[in-house]
Amino acid sequence: MRLFNPWEMGQDQTKQQIEKGLHLYQSNQTEKALRVWMRVLEKSADPAGRFRVLGCLITAHAEMGRYKDMLKFAVVQIDTARELEDPDFLTESYLNLARSNEKLCEFQKTISYCKTCLNMQGTTVSMQLNGQVSLSMGNAFLGLSIFQKALECFEKALRYAHNNDDKMLECRVCCSLGNFYTQIKDYEKALFFPCKAAELVNDYGKGWSLKYRAMSQYHMAVAYRKLGRLADAMDCCEESMKIALQHGDRPLQALCLLCFADIHRSRRDVQTAFPRYDSSMSIMTEIGNRLGLVQVLLGVTKCWMIQKELDKALESIEKAQELAEGLGNKLGLLKLHCLCERIYRTREQQQELRDHVVKFHECVEEMELYCGMCGESIGEKNNQLQALPCSHFFHLK
Repeated sequence: MRLFNPWEMGQDQTKQQIEKGLHLYQSNQTEKALRVWMRVLEKSADPAGRFRVLGCLITAHAEMGRYKDMLKFAVVQIDTARELEDPDFLTESYLNLARSNEKLCEFQKTISYCKTCLNMQGTTVSMQLNGQVSLSMGNAFLGLSIFQKALECFEKALRYAHNNDDKMLECRVCCSLGNFYTQIKDYEKALFFPCKAAELVNDYGKGWSLKYRAMSQYHMAVAYRKLGRLADAMDCCEESMKIALQHGDRPLQALCLLCFADIHRSRRDVQTAFPRYDSSMSIMTEIGNRLGLVQVLLGVTKCWMIQKELDKALESIEKAQELAEGLGNKLGLLKLHCLCERIYRTREQQQELRDHVVKFHECVEEMELYCGMCGESIGEKNNQLQALPCSHFFHLK
């Protein structure tokens, strides 16, 4: 086969090769698609084409969980955008940089890049990207357990989705809102939003990627488990896992394995839960989802506590604490202090017990998780919450 010289792939050929890669990718021939796109990147003389192919590579690597590669291509895309001197291209490339850092749990960097996007207002394309920027920023604030700002961003993203009639974005925001309400323990809303996402998939998603269906089913599974509807949780999680396996979606496989493990733990079947946690931990480590690892270790700790293996529980807590502190995830730290409190109460170790009670309340205050009406803490147990226009929330009762 004759080799091209670097300038032989012109604009039309670049376009054809990108489309060929997309067709292969949509047919689940991911590795072939990546080879086609990488060749375009090496051979194309068209900067706009190179920018577009970098976008394809970023999306593909995101869905495979190869987040470090995703970040690498996002950095190259920024250089290409600067070469093109187009504010729309630059905004899009900074959004991809923000999303790459979000996936790698670098939440402060994500927020910083999102702010850069919002300050760069170009033309209508940039304005249409604002919804995605707000969503990414909201996910980062949620990762840092800054709930009021996270809710503000999600509501802003939802407004952009409605104004632009962007059903895909609306679906993604609903899934993030499901995650948000799961964390602050309003399980009715935690189920409502992914159900709304599933409705959007059914009504508008004929031509969408199956990942939208899988994503909504996964978040429904999490909410059902929290509500104690374990058979429904298992059904939704199985459907999500089936799609994740078909599409080689490693990040979603890790989350589904975590959910399966949590369901088995809820049934107090720790022998079945442990191998699921191990499999989830293995993928989370491989892809670099440190926040996911904190969730896995929390589940493992609870399993050890069911088995009254308190030394092993404390070992898991120590690992999780190191990760949560590195991420700045305050809710994870709060849950860990809560588990320590239970362990030291059982062991009647008063000094350690007091230390963790103090740290627990410090976390609650830092996260401002108090109801403005009744003064009780939010997120201690399942409670219906109501958000004000300023994004402060209080107990509905």
